[in-house]
Amino acid sequence: MKRHGILNAELSGALATLGHTDLLMVVDAGFPIPRSAHRVDLAIAENLPDLRTVLKLISAEMVVEGVVRADDVTSNNPRLDEWLQQEFTDAEFTTRSHADMLGELAQQAKVIVRTGAFEPWGNIGLFCGVDVPRWFGGEGIIAPDYYASKL
Repeated sequence: MKRHGILNAELSGALATLGHTDLLMVVDAGFPIPRSAHRVDLAIAENLPDLRTVLKLISAEMVVEGVVRADDVTSNNPRLDEWLQQEFTDAEFTTRSHADMLGELAQQAKVIVRTGAFEPWGNIGLFCGVDVPRWFGGEGIIAPDYYASKL
């Protein structure tokens, strides 16, 4: 039996498919997931599981290089935005329109994880990064300038 981390087999397997720059979305219960998306549906009931719990568990298992959220989050759900900034301290943050989150970004996502969250604008995109010290830390390896500060 697995000792820790994500126990859900489908979610654990989906995370293992992600590579650098791939997009994973963690979304609320009402998100219109495209039919073509790799959907991991964790929703059981209202706020079960909640958005923050799922994001926290995922962030412990993958390197997150970028976080994208609807521009409405910063103005209309500032507590969520504050939590995201505290949870993903090493990530670059961007915003997109709510329509882009539901449309263009959802089409781009390699995996979409549906939670039971009933939270306005509770749809967050996570771009996969690399573990810079492990990837570029070998003897004789020179990291690109944009990664040098992370060594």
